[in-house]
Amino acid sequence: MSQNDMLAVDTSPGNPPPRTTLKQQLRQAQARYQKRSLLLIAPLFLFILVSFLFPILSILGKSVSNPDLRVNMPLTIEAMRQWPGKDVPDESVFKALVTDLRTARNTGQVAAITKRLGYEDGQYRTLITRTLRKLPSDDSPDLRGQLIAEQPLWGELATWKTLDRASRPFTSYYLLAVFDHKVDPQRGEVVMQPADQALYIDVLLRTLVMAGMVTLLCVALGYPLSYWLAKQPNNRANMLMILVLLPFWTSLIVRTASWIVLLQSGGLINRSLINLGIIDQPLELVFNRLGVYISMTHILLPFFVLPLYAVMKGISPNYVRAAISLGAHPFVAFWRVYVPQTYAGVTAGALLVFMMAIGYYITPALLGGPGDQMISYFVAFFTNTTMNWGMAAALGTQLLVIVVLLYVVYIRVTRTGAEAAAR
Repeated sequence: MSQNDMLAVDTSPGNPPPRTTLKQQLRQAQARYQKRSLLLIAPLFLFILVSFLFPILSILGKSVSNPDLRVNMPLTIEAMRQWPGKDVPDESVFKALVTDLRTARNTGQVAAITKRLGYEDGQYRTLITRTLRKLPSDDSPDLRGQLIAEQPLWGELATWKTLDRASRPFTSYYLLAVFDHKVDPQRGEVVMQPADQALYIDVLLRTLVMAGMVTLLCVALGYPLSYWLAKQPNNRANMLMILVLLPFWTSLIVRTASWIVLLQSGGLINRSLINLGIIDQPLELVFNRLGVYISMTHILLPFFVLPLYAVMKGISPNYVRAAISLGAHPFVAFWRVYVPQTYAGVTAGALLVFMMAIGYYITPALLGGPGDQMISYFVAFFTNTTMNWGMAAALGTQLLVIVVLLYVVYIRVTRTGAEAAAR
């Protein structure tokens, strides 16, 4: 009898069902375990999806969403679907334009139209406003000729191409604007913003420089502090860590306001320096970048100390002792044996501080001057003041891309460090 015949199953009524093998039982147990695991993590997955991923995707969508003209000029957009784009549209499009402008004026939506077209070029905001002042009636003959005679811009092909571009479901305007670029309305090409209108590249570079400076200060102050804490006995180290974590128990606004009190001209620091005879006049420590650096370093320092302290606490002192016993200078032993083992903690802490620093808003707004504001200030401005959600989302997308790139760098650095340690 062949092996296949022996393994064949007899399904006649008189025979009992075959027994499952041990391998099949293990597979069934593993499948049940996986199902239970998925059920356990399902609430967490749904929470992350609803509270984290969905808002991020919504923000990314608003940075390219373009609903203003499609909502407020529906007849014009519908009439322009048959427009070939090679010449000024015909009478039907002008008639739809007049109807939409009159409806927008009656419903109070003119501001949305002028604002969106003004993003493309400021002259189109004026064009809509002047057209509404002498808007002909719907039954007037030759609407096309009347509008062009009153406002010659309606007779230019570039105007209609701009209107067509601004009415599409998605737009690149906001993403181009945050990199100081725009689409030229005459040529339809992506060009640089004029020098007097370019702003956001400088803001981005300023944000990166300020965040980098705060990160370097945290590394310079946090590394020796973490090393000192790691060398203390456990009871004393735990007590000292409470002091490091003490700022977490105070509101961020309270800590920032406290630094204003300390750093101002008549504050404790300046008065102490004057009383000690170190200075004659108060130093300008607040409402400038120095005050921002001091406050942000104080606030973010614990975020660097915590991961680095955890790494240092797990490093055995025997490595350095062995290097010294073999003839190495204590500093050389520390630099070449101890420091490389802390790279993972330094990288984790520095990236954490940097990623938090690039999104800071309250501290630069309260302690900095006009030239010390970061990207988050403009995100708040577009969100709360001008209600320009597209620009706010595009600036937020900038920060998101930077954070994702930093995370990729962190993964590669830690992976390389782990591979090197394994060798």
